[in-house]
Amino acid sequence: MIMQLDIRAQTLLKALVERYIADGQPVGSRALSKISGLDLSPATIRNIMADLEELGYVASPHTSAGRVPTPRGYRIFVDTLLTVQPIDESAVESRLRPQAHPPQKLIANAAQMLSSLSQFAGVVLSPRRESAFRQIEFLRLGEKRILLVIVAPGGDVQNRLLLTDVDYTPSELVQSANFINQHYSGLAFDEVRTRMQGELRQLRDDMGRLMQAAVEAGSEAMADSSDDMVISGERNLLSVSDLSSNMSSLRQMFDMFEQKTGLMQLLDVSSKAAGVQIFIGGESNLIPLDDMSVVTAPYEVNGRIVGTLGVIGPTRMAYERVIPIVDITSRLLSNALSHG
Repeated sequence: MIMQLDIRAQTLLKALVERYIADGQPVGSRALSKISGLDLSPATIRNIMADLEELGYVASPHTSAGRVPTPRGYRIFVDTLLTVQPIDESAVESRLRPQAHPPQKLIANAAQMLSSLSQFAGVVLSPRRESAFRQIEFLRLGEKRILLVIVAPGGDVQNRLLLTDVDYTPSELVQSANFINQHYSGLAFDEVRTRMQGELRQLRDDMGRLMQAAVEAGSEAMADSSDDMVISGERNLLSVSDLSSNMSSLRQMFDMFEQKTGLMQLLDVSSKAAGVQIFIGGESNLIPLDDMSVVTAPYEVNGRIVGTLGVIGPTRMAYERVIPIVDITSRLLSNALSHG
């Protein structure tokens, strides 16, 4: 795509995007001749800008003689023309220091830090819960009411209430738990479900039903994603005129935060790629607004990618500042979680 633009066009597009990000006003040819550093006549600049408009990199608002970058223009800018600013790591390091906090607190701190440094919204997709279990226990709470206790390999504990058709005795509960722990410990519940189908004939029907209920409940517990995403600073976006200028955009934006599905899919997609990624406007089909961008990076625990973090803001954001903020936060969070 960059091959279509000569050095003059690249320089003018870079100058236009930087000026528009700084003040939000359409940029005219006269302003471009001053800020671009190019010794070009106004007529030459107008011709180059007309070419950029024809290629879809800039657009002319009806009320102005100046031009603004399009999502396609922002894309070529961040991919090929951007000069990233260095950032002082010590300003962020203290809040993500290894062993200073438990993992969930470190993740919350990372989201808050992304928000406060960028002045937009910070988001962190938490590490997925381990789908395997180390052991389970059944505790009888009353007639036909059993508490299922699930212990994950890392020691996390989850509880689920089972309502049963049969009133099981304490010894039956111990026997069922022992059977599952002896035969299936270390496996994911989905795998247990498959294996159990052929192995339960040796047990009484009602004992088999209890174990199947436990597997279903365990599978749901491990898949529960209600706390899988931490968002901080959504209110910052209310003060961004590009996003809050009309009620329809505001409604779409807060629907996205409330439902989380598209945002989680976007973060999930970006966890499969190395380094910082930038999703501009509606190009991903997962962000509902053309005026919104998401800058993301994956983070690791002991060398394995476990989640993604990022900044959500307007398309007109200072990418040269936000990119290093996201990059450094992902590295510091990886370091803190790996040594925590």
